[in-house]
Amino acid sequence: MALFVMAQASPPSPSPFPSQGIVQLYQQLSHWVSHWIGIVGTYLIQAGHRAATLPSQIAVTMSAPAVWHPVLYWLLVLVMVCGVIGAVVPALPGITLIVGAIVVWGLVVGFAGLKWTLGVAIAALILSFAIDYLAGVLGAQRVGASQWGQVGAFIGMFLGLFGLLPLLPTGIPLLGILVGTVLGAFIGEFLHRRELKLWQRIKQSAKVGMAIVVGTLVGNILQGILALVSLVVFLVTTWPGS
Repeated sequence: MALFVMAQASPPSPSPFPSQGIVQLYQQLSHWVSHWIGIVGTYLIQAGHRAATLPSQIAVTMSAPAVWHPVLYWLLVLVMVCGVIGAVVPALPGITLIVGAIVVWGLVVGFAGLKWTLGVAIAALILSFAIDYLAGVLGAQRVGASQWGQVGAFIGMFLGLFGLLPLLPTGIPLLGILVGTVLGAFIGEFLHRRELKLWQRIKQSAKVGMAIVVGTLVGNILQGILALVSLVVFLVTTWPGS
């Protein structure tokens, strides 16, 4: 009987399985991890879908005229400003750039409101060619310049524009154009006028050089005015919202 009582009073042996609380904690943790994995996976899938469709969305947005027309307009205005500068600086494209920019804008939006603008630009381009001839050739011939002097002026202007003359190591374009034109015209005229005495050759060559430079400067200023007029007419007739 004592043995039976002692057997009943002994504590139960520990269970080899985890308690119910640990099992519940493990289940909650697994559910939480699975839930957040699902959220992150859904977000990554949506982000990948948006990234895949982004180029097409950008293309659709940029193809709208309300977006790219203003951008093109101001780019063409910038090209025209470069044309005004080029009309003043020799050996650079001038009014030709303005006419080209107007044609591009006309092809985009139609030429209905650009007839006067394009007409003014073309007239300015034709006048610029005439001014080039009158200021260069006729101006030089008025002081008795020979073909050698005119060719020398062109070569000197080209070399001075790119800073290739030994006397212009800085390569400043405007200074090189002026000095190079004078030197080129002087040398060309001096080599041609071999029938004259030395002092007369020097005097005639200097006169030709200065005449060509003055004629070129006057012609370029007039071309710059024509280019500026063309730009102003374009802005007045095509200003956004006008």
